[in-house]
Amino acid sequence: MALPLEGLFVVSLEQAVAAPMCSCKLADAGARVIKIERPEGDFAREYDHLVHGECSYFVWLNRGKQSVVLDLAKADDKTLLEAMLAKADVFIQNLKPGAAAKLGFAVERLRRDYPRLIVCSVSGYGDDGPYAARKAYDMLIQAESGVASVTGGPEAPARVGVSICDVAAGLNAYEAVLEALIVRGRTGEGRAIAVSMFDGMADWMTVPLLQHEGGAPPKRMGLAHTSISPYGVFKTRDGADILISIQSDREWRVLAEKVMGDKALAADPNFATNVERVKRRPETDGRVAQVFGAVDVGPLSERLTANDIAFGRVNGPAELGRHPHLRRITIDSPSGPVSYPAPAAQHAGEPRRYGAVPKIGEHSEKIRAEFGAAGKTR
Repeated sequence: MALPLEGLFVVSLEQAVAAPMCSCKLADAGARVIKIERPEGDFAREYDHLVHGECSYFVWLNRGKQSVVLDLAKADDKTLLEAMLAKADVFIQNLKPGAAAKLGFAVERLRRDYPRLIVCSVSGYGDDGPYAARKAYDMLIQAESGVASVTGGPEAPARVGVSICDVAAGLNAYEAVLEALIVRGRTGEGRAIAVSMFDGMADWMTVPLLQHEGGAPPKRMGLAHTSISPYGVFKTRDGADILISIQSDREWRVLAEKVMGDKALAADPNFATNVERVKRRPETDGRVAQVFGAVDVGPLSERLTANDIAFGRVNGPAELGRHPHLRRITIDSPSGPVSYPAPAAQHAGEPRRYGAVPKIGEHSEKIRAEFGAAGKTR
């Protein structure tokens, strides 16, 4: 069965996480993606060597692509890139603002010369504005956008433990490219797209910003909730951390009577509403903690499940790796197969196959021959 983007040709002058995330999703959907790497390779290849010699980031984000090494300081390699762009449907780049133009690939010129080409530029702060020229990395954007200020416990801000700014920018770029493809299908015209990490995080920070501007700035509470109780982590007798979420007063009564075995607490007007429970948060949480701490995780989980109380284990990567709900895919890499979590979207009746992770310059000779440009092969 044909994949939805089969026949689409994408050229990506990319490195690190954000742009590779976008082009990876396009490759998953069937697009041919040529990844342009500098002679030393995408620097994300060297973040670690933990996947039997390969980088964890790189094997995650570069499946299904072809790798060609270009030195864009050389005229022949610029000619090769130009030849590819003349046939491409999409060009993605995440060089620092202005760098592509200095190399001779300004967005305005590409749009003029190739009217059907969709050009997507991914950066930290966008192509203009007071911070456009700043270097921007994930943690810097987490701090600058306020994400770190609402993450962590009361004692200090914290970084979200995965690269959410990069990932969000890549997914925003993917969404925008798909929209542009739909428009091009109607009009025949490409377009220029600019996606910034900062804008993506500012969008995600809308609720905390509106809360602040409404006079109730959010507080950092770790794995607890500022306005709901009980909603947090409680330790079982055998040391497991269980996170429960009580969303209504009815659920509270079920928790108190059926799970905690305390009919009197379920009927106590001092705890009958969430407003009252939040006023008495230490006592509310203390009562839950006392009961949970006297039960092992297995029986407690069964009791919570039987009474339809929302809960989850506070797991780490080790627990995720053996989680009964985890779906995995296996892809080839230069040093052997790699198994990791499957993409989120499941397509009914259309099982996906995922391409291999390329070694640096693996397709250079083939691509140079195909596009007829001179230059040394790697």
